[in-house]
Amino acid sequence: MLGGPDILAYLVLAIGGAMAVGSLGAIVRPPVVRKDGDLERAPLGRSIGFAIVGLMAALWALGSLLSG
Repeated sequence: MLGGPDILAYLVLAIGGAMAVGSLGAIVRPPVVRKDGDLERAPLGRSIGFAIVGLMAALWALGSLLSG
């Protein structure tokens, strides 16, 4: 099997971590150059919500990998 039996946990870890870091990065450092229709900064509530969901997924995947 490609990637071994833990491939799903690794994928959830990667996607959850990227979701958390990307959402927090959008809050901390918004883009300097904007296109038409772009917001000045990321919506705070939605970005924090996505960061929390991503962090929970990454921690769950990390726990699954470490436990067995």
